[in-house]
Amino acid sequence: MIVKKILVIDDDDTRRNEFSTVMDFIDYAELEFVNYADWSSIDKSDEPDVLILGGDIQSIDEFINQIEAVKAEYSKEIPVLVFKPIEFPLASNYSNIVLGTINTPIKFKQLHQALHMADVFVKSLQENASQSSSMLFRSLVGNSRSIRTIRKLIEQVANSDANVLILGESGTGKEVVARNLHYNSDRRDKPFVPVNCGAIPPDLLESELFGHEKGAFTGAISSRIGRFEMAKGGTLFLDEIGDMPLAMQVKLLRVLQERIFERVGSNKSITADIRIIAATHHDLEKEIIDGRFREDLFYRLNVFPIDMPPLRDRVEDIPLLINELITRMEHEQRGSVRFTTTAIAALCEYPWTGNVRELSNLIERLVIMFPYGVVDVRDLPQKFRGTSLTADMRDNDGSSQSSDTVTTVQMEEAFRIPQDGFDLKEHLINLEYSLIKQALEDSDGVVAHAAKRLQMRRTTLVEKMRKYGLHRSESVAH
Repeated sequence: MIVKKILVIDDDDTRRNEFSTVMDFIDYAELEFVNYADWSSIDKSDEPDVLILGGDIQSIDEFINQIEAVKAEYSKEIPVLVFKPIEFPLASNYSNIVLGTINTPIKFKQLHQALHMADVFVKSLQENASQSSSMLFRSLVGNSRSIRTIRKLIEQVANSDANVLILGESGTGKEVVARNLHYNSDRRDKPFVPVNCGAIPPDLLESELFGHEKGAFTGAISSRIGRFEMAKGGTLFLDEIGDMPLAMQVKLLRVLQERIFERVGSNKSITADIRIIAATHHDLEKEIIDGRFREDLFYRLNVFPIDMPPLRDRVEDIPLLINELITRMEHEQRGSVRFTTTAIAALCEYPWTGNVRELSNLIERLVIMFPYGVVDVRDLPQKFRGTSLTADMRDNDGSSQSSDTVTTVQMEEAFRIPQDGFDLKEHLINLEYSLIKQALEDSDGVVAHAAKRLQMRRTTLVEKMRKYGLHRSESVAH
């Protein structure tokens, strides 16, 4: 959690008390409550992270002027949330002044969404103040044994000029490893030049790699440098090297052996002062047997192999990857989203045939569908909801014992605490909200039945429903 202190300025005592009750329940951050008269005399040097203001929404221009006057008293940029009755819209042209709204009467889910937006805003301000461009390279995320091994291998080989061959399925992050190798080497201040050998037509690949002189072939209306020259002093990353045509493999082998090349249409030799990193999802030893890859080139490239494991083999890294992907989207100001613990557990159960790329696509999709919201397991697309985590929670014979046992075991297996920790209370609140919501849906909105499934008193469930803003189905008479 980034937000540490929230200042609430409001003259409505009833609204302040209601907000205080809800915030005490979730224990989100330090709270200070004042009315406008008292605020004018307090010490402004103790700046909050978030301002929550109440006022007369019906006199919108006066309220906006009031907000601007409050913000002007602080030296740093502070996000502002406002209390807003649901029936009053707030025009979008005030979005540069007001970050978000807290609807009244207060409902947990909408409040959680507004606080999450504030958290993201404060986090982005801190990152912009402290983060240099050199640290924005895509990090190798994970704390599994396989990822720790890869980090060790990167550390061992980074400062050498040995050729590195990165192997692994599509979407596992082979380019991330290549960028880490470059970033941690003595060549980090020189260019990192990637080229996808499978995406360039075979008849253009030689020109793309080595460059060409004017008139070297039809359409060569001017001289052009190739990727080898672009990467001078730095690193050339040959992605999908297994898709390179055999004719080009011969020419690449010569460059690796002699460290010189010529542009197409020229006889002038150019020294290749570069570090070569190659990657492929193919089994190159099988490709050699099938005659599609040269054995001598394979041994030239395979000086220092690194195997990237598929995501399904490092399930414990999924929560960390989710956090990293969301953080990256927040930094790029493309939105944000949060997940309940049950949703993360379901994602840990999915086989991820598309690996990290598939996970990244899902996160981006959910950010669009639930902007700054909380995603529960039932909000996930059907194929990501898992099997036993969702099915066993709906035990057909009405018994809760097997459901609870399986769910607990799977949660322990699927969810691992991130290395930098996480907010336990927030996750428990999300989990409770998710399970109550599921019990109500499974019971067709009948509170007594839902309470029985959750093994709690009906009055306790009703109180929790009130706090979370949950309602039984209106179509069910009870």
